[in-house]
Amino acid sequence: MEAQQSRRSEPPQQREPRQEQRVPEPRREERTAERRRGVSRRTLLIGGATVGLGAAGYLAVDGSNWWYRVPGVNRPRKEGEVDHPGAEWIPASSANWRMADRPYDYTIDRVVIHTIEGDYAVGLKVFQDPGHGAAAHYVVRTEDGHVAQMVRELDVAYHAGNRSFNERSIGIEHEGFAHRAGSITDATYRASAELTAGICDRYGLPRDREHIVGHVEVPGTDHTDPGPHWDWDRYMRFVSAVPATRAEEREDGA
Repeated sequence: MEAQQSRRSEPPQQREPRQEQRVPEPRREERTAERRRGVSRRTLLIGGATVGLGAAGYLAVDGSNWWYRVPGVNRPRKEGEVDHPGAEWIPASSANWRMADRPYDYTIDRVVIHTIEGDYAVGLKVFQDPGHGAAAHYVVRTEDGHVAQMVRELDVAYHAGNRSFNERSIGIEHEGFAHRAGSITDATYRASAELTAGICDRYGLPRDREHIVGHVEVPGTDHTDPGPHWDWDRYMRFVSAVPATRAEEREDGA
């Protein structure tokens, strides 16, 4: 305020006529470069806006939870939540799997069948051991077909011995031995068939041997499970007999 008053009290000064200064025109090369920069920036802005609007339009019609499809965005997770109805949540060590967002970052197109080469309790114990370095998504108990889920289906479990197959598949371990006849019971086959049929329906997979494979069939593996005593014909009949379920997109990571 004081500065404004002091300026107003000063007598007006005689101003000299302003000399108009000529700004030199840019050379042709400079004008061309500037135009190019302008076009590049404009193209980038327009292109980015178009992509953004296109993506927004696609995602907007995709449902209320479209945002978790964006790469790098994790869907909400609930502790203890399972993918297979009736399964018991028994988490594997986090050292034996890695977080993912399947099927949006990796397509799921295989179910891999394993045998533990031991009993149910052994399977749970080793998959909870951070030094083991491996785990399957599910473990099926021989006695009654009880299913434990140890890794969420949206995550990558280290079960196949092949990174590509780990990323594209869901692994099911079964109590029993690959080379011991009779170690797989009827209850195991039936419970596992229901589990596998549900997985196939969730991800739109045909219930066939191309998409349901044994660990022995994974490229590069040195494993022989589920072994010569696994009755594939019987198992696939059970899988085919499970009533089809409507393939519904899982909301909120369910």
